[in-house]
Order: sequence, then structure tokens, then C-alpha cells
Amino acid sequence: MGGLIKSSVAKKFAMALSGLFLVLFLGQHFVINFTSVISPDTFNELSHFMGTNFLVQALLQPILIFGVIFHFVMGFVLEIRNRNARAVNYVSYNGAANSSWMSRNMIWSGLAILAFLALHFYDFWVPELVHKYVQSHPEDATRYYGETIAKFESPVRTGLYVVAFVFLMLHLLHGFSSSFQSIGWNNKYSKGIRNFTVAYAIIIPLGFIFIALFHYINNL
Repeated sequence: MGGLIKSSVAKKFAMALSGLFLVLFLGQHFVINFTSVISPDTFNELSHFMGTNFLVQALLQPILIFGVIFHFVMGFVLEIRNRNARAVNYVSYNGAANSSWMSRNMIWSGLAILAFLALHFYDFWVPELVHKYVQSHPEDATRYYGETIAKFESPVRTGLYVVAFVFLMLHLLHGFSSSFQSIGWNNKYSKGIRNFTVAYAIIIPLGFIFIALFHYINNL
């Protein structure tokens, strides 16, 4: 059992599960954010629920943070192991012939996403903690929309968000479909799963880019 846990297969399986969990959260996050384009009131209601619900704050949020940390740490561990393995077999290894550009550069797209998450936490999560627990403001269920669109007044910040979601798209184009392979979902539905993951990897990041540009243009 100990050897299984330490094996590359087990690590890839665990990383795949954490990746699928994060993809699920990404879709939910997109749905809520997209309502800011359609209905500010709906966006405020959903954001207020997510920001005040006990189960979300006390259970789901810590699990999400753990999932993010676990996924990136495991990614670095596997990348180091793969690089060491390639160093041993460097004579016969041809990365360009054996894998796609996206699969060979997952570590770089992952680092770009990690940098974006640091900015995103600084923009939204940290101010939310300060608002609720440091400054102890009274509850205001209508504040979320105004606080969100204010973040997209700056062309630099908006540009960083757009670039980050391009890297997210590149990361998902390989990572989402490979997650299903890592957990053993190679069957007659593989082509359908592949098509779905490609569509998801393109549509969701483009949707986030649209939201950022929409609010930036409206702020002009």
C-alpha cells in the first residue's frame, strides 16, 4: 500500500481527481460571475449566499483551498520526476515527437495560473476577509456587484486577467482530458469526453475573458 501511494500512477490519479474538482468549481464560479453581465441583482444574491453561507465558508472553502494547493504541489512533484526520468533517457527522448506543446509546457501554464490566483486572492478574497473580520462592517447584500466591476477599471489589471485566462485555456486543453485518462476512463465514450473537455477548455476561459472586457468597457 505504501508503495502504491508513492508511485507515479497513484500521484497522477490523485492529481487528476483534484484537477476535476477544480474544474467543477471553475464552472460554478463562471456561472455566478456571468450573472454580473446579465443581472446585477442576481449576482449580488448569489455572491451574498456564497459569502455568508456557513457550509460554503466553513467546509467548501477550506476544501477548495486545499485542492488548489494539493494540485499545484503534486504537479511540481510529477514535473520534477518526469524531468529526472528524461535526463536519464535523454538520448532517446524527443518531446516534440512524443507529446503536444501543451502537455510539455503544463508547468509553465500552471505557474502563470498560480500567479493569477495570487492576484485574484489579493483582489477579492483578502478584501472580503478584511471587510468581514477586520473592519467588521454590517452586512450589505448589494455591495458585491460594485466591488467586482471596480476591479476592471484598470486596463492593466484587465489585461492581466485576459492573459491569465488564455493560459488557463492552454492548461485545460491538455489537463482536463488527461485527467479522465489518469482515472481510467478510456472506453467507448472517450471521443465524446475528449470533445466535451476541449469545448469546456475553450468556452469557459473565453467566457471569463468576455466578463472582464465587458466590465472594463462599461467602466470607460
